[in-house]
Order: sequence, then C-alpha cells, then structure tokens
Amino acid sequence: MTAAAPSTGKSTADLAAEQAAHWNGPGGQNWLKAQARLDHLMAGITREALALANAQPGETAIDVGCGPGTTTAALAAAVGPEGHVLGVDISQVLIDAAATRRLSNATFVVADAGAHPFEAASVDLIFSRFGVMFFADPVAAFTNLRRALKPSGRLAFVCWRSAQDNPWSRTPVQAAAPFLTLPPRPGPEDPGQFAFGDRARVERILTGAGFSNLAIEPLDVEIWMGRDPADVVANAGRFGPLARPLAEADPAAAAQAKAAIIEALAPHATKDGVSLPGGCWLVGATPG
Repeated sequence: MTAAAPSTGKSTADLAAEQAAHWNGPGGQNWLKAQARLDHLMAGITREALALANAQPGETAIDVGCGPGTTTAALAAAVGPEGHVLGVDISQVLIDAAATRRLSNATFVVADAGAHPFEAASVDLIFSRFGVMFFADPVAAFTNLRRALKPSGRLAFVCWRSAQDNPWSRTPVQAAAPFLTLPPRPGPEDPGQFAFGDRARVERILTGAGFSNLAIEPLDVEIWMGRDPADVVANAGRFGPLARPLAEADPAAAAQAKAAIIEALAPHATKDGVSLPGGCWLVGATPG
C-alpha cells in the first residue's frame, strides 16, 4: 500500500506525480524564462550554499534539483577535470537547458533524486539549492540520497525557512489575495517552497534518513525582486505563486491585485530596485 501524506490524504505517488507534471509543464518552462532573474535573486544565497558544500578538486558530487545547471556548473568548476558532477532534476525542459552548457566533467539526468538508483557509496558530496523541499516522502528520499554517499561524504543544501521569514514572497501574495482566487496553502507536511521552514522537521527528516552531525544555521538575506514595483508585478504574472491566479482572474480583479502589489512594494523601492528580507536554512550533515 502506498502511504498517504498527512495533510492532504493523497498518496506519496500522487504527490510525486503532481510535482513531475508541474516541473515538466509550466513550472519548468517559466523557471527557464526567468532564469537570469532567478540567478540574480539567489546569487548571494548560492555563494553561501556553495561555500558550505566546499567542493574540492577530484571529488564527485550530485546536484539535486539542478534546474538549468547554474549550480552544477559552479560545482563542476570546483571539482575540476578530475572530478565529476551529476545534475538531477525531474524536469526534462530544465535538463535539456542544462545539457547545452556542455560541461566536460558533468552529466545530467531526468530523474526523481529521491528514488533514482544511484550507485551506492559512490559520491563525496550531495548538494542542493532549493531542490529538496518537494519530495513526496522526504525521509525515503533522503535515505536514498544517503546511500549514494561514501562513508566520508557529506550533505549540503539550502532551503527556505517559513513564509513568515520570507517577506519577499509573502508580501505580494498578501497584497493580491483579496482580489484573486489563490490555491489552498500547503500543509506543514506537504511538499512546497516552505516545506522545510520548521527546523525541528528538518532535523526529524534527516535523522530519520540516517544522517548525523546535523548543522542547521539560519541565513538572512535581502532578496532583490526587480527594478521597481511595476517590474516585480510584471514578473509575478509570469512566474511564481501569483502567475496562475493572475492569469485566471477577470481583468478588473487582476488590475486591482497588481495595483495592490505595487502599493505594498512602494516603501521598499530604492534607486537599486525593490528588495525585501528573505530567510533560509543552510544545512549540513554526514551519513550516520
């Protein structure tokens, strides 16, 4: 029997299928369109996550949820020609984009990293930038990843903290909410952007998957969202939690929502653009 997720009643297989459908459809396509903006938005976080990973020349690594390969390329540069990086993502469109980088010491595969049959005890590093919060069964997924690590290997990833800790994401949604039909909020045990917001849950998942020496540290950053509030609104209609609600709203409601977002973001606009606080966890562990 397939286990059910606690909050939704859906099976883990159903949840995994939903994630695959999203990232092989509009999620992956919209991410690719927004890649340059997203890499800019996450540049500081990426530096901190890669510093935590500390990839060394000659090492082998897996980049979980590699997307179009930005972090895979950085890891490949760090491990050098004697090392190797495997980029894994469930989105064919993103893997196709990653493959165009033609990295000599990296390969890419379309797969669910939580279930892919990695060679046991074969890699030095498992890394992820915001790619581990979407597993339907996170304990099983991290157990699978742990098995791929050498006994001397390590896990390093960055994930978002709670929505409350991320005004850059929360503020536009709250401003637009009175005018749009928003999807139900994921439950605390459901896959999603802020699924690892609870530090105790992250500890429980990793310990349950057989990891030890957990190091979970907060990272607070300013997230650059766009040139000005109108630019942020334009991109909210293309990618992120408001893209579909804005597209499905009648024109008057969509216009009201956009005006509300612009008003909410106006106090945060400077000559350098619009920035709001963001909060992450930097997480390290070793196979126990």
